[in-house]
Amino acid sequence: MTMMQLDAELAARLAAWPMDSIGREYPNKIAHVLYSDEDVGSPRQLTPAFFGCFDWHSAVHAHWCLVRLLRFFPDAEWGQAARTILGGSLSEDRIAGELAYLSHPGHGSFECPYGMAWLLQLAAELRASDDEQSLRWSGVLASLEERAAENVRRWLDRLPYPIRTGEHNQSAFAMGLIHDWAVQSGDAGMTAFLDRRAREFYLADRDVPLAYEPSGHDFLSPALAEADLMRRVLRREEFTTWLHGFFAEAYLPAGPTLEPVVCGDESDGKLAHLLGLNLSRAWMLEGILHALPEGDPHREPLERSALEHRQAGRAAIETGDYAGTHWLASFAVWLLSGRGIDWG
Repeated sequence: MTMMQLDAELAARLAAWPMDSIGREYPNKIAHVLYSDEDVGSPRQLTPAFFGCFDWHSAVHAHWCLVRLLRFFPDAEWGQAARTILGGSLSEDRIAGELAYLSHPGHGSFECPYGMAWLLQLAAELRASDDEQSLRWSGVLASLEERAAENVRRWLDRLPYPIRTGEHNQSAFAMGLIHDWAVQSGDAGMTAFLDRRAREFYLADRDVPLAYEPSGHDFLSPALAEADLMRRVLRREEFTTWLHGFFAEAYLPAGPTLEPVVCGDESDGKLAHLLGLNLSRAWMLEGILHALPEGDPHREPLERSALEHRQAGRAAIETGDYAGTHWLASFAVWLLSGRGIDWG
């Protein structure tokens, strides 16, 4: 079986999913708290830029996905249509509506941490572009980016313990995305804050129980996401020492490893999470490998597992059900474009 690569043909297939979903308002699962009758509204009324893709966070990273793909394939046939879609969302009036929503006194925890992390990644992707249009959108998004950073930092600052699930509210995964944003944007204060919180949450962890993974609705690995965060936070020597204690016997030649997962029902929104789990495990394993020195005893099992999960991730790009297509392109592009390692 050939290695899955992000070529022009696959990019076109993946771009089609967010292009189809960004303007698709229904079905929709809104995470909206009502304080009065005045708070009742349709997704498009509540969040006028990010109302499609079934839920807010998927709408945000669908935009990220298109921006990322356009950086790799600026002259693609689908490029102009994608830019038109992006321009419709990233307009001053629509982003002003999003800012008003996030600034509401009752919405300080909205989409924290997962959705805020993806919004910051969208901002980072736009800022890293050399495309004039993307840089203009970056300017439009700046006020919303600032609000998202404030909200998620306040949320993380209040968090007494890490959240170790395999779904959206997991703390380690979001902290990794936000850390990348902070480094890329030169926000030394946020970087230092995340470094401190990561150490407080995870530095003492030892002997992770891989046998407890996965849960049936996971699209993230609690263990691998934690290690993928800590390789961002710790110096290489310190990370290597920490990882040896964290994995202990895991990911050694004769030790336990995570095996690729199978999705039993791609039409079930929760079970379809498992399609993304192989993709996210693959990029987290590759991120961990990026930080380990040559000759480390964990490298060979990690390399084998990363390849197995990357190959198993093919199932995610072959699904045809909206339960997966509204979000899986972003996970495939994150893996195949090396975004977790390449911050530029």
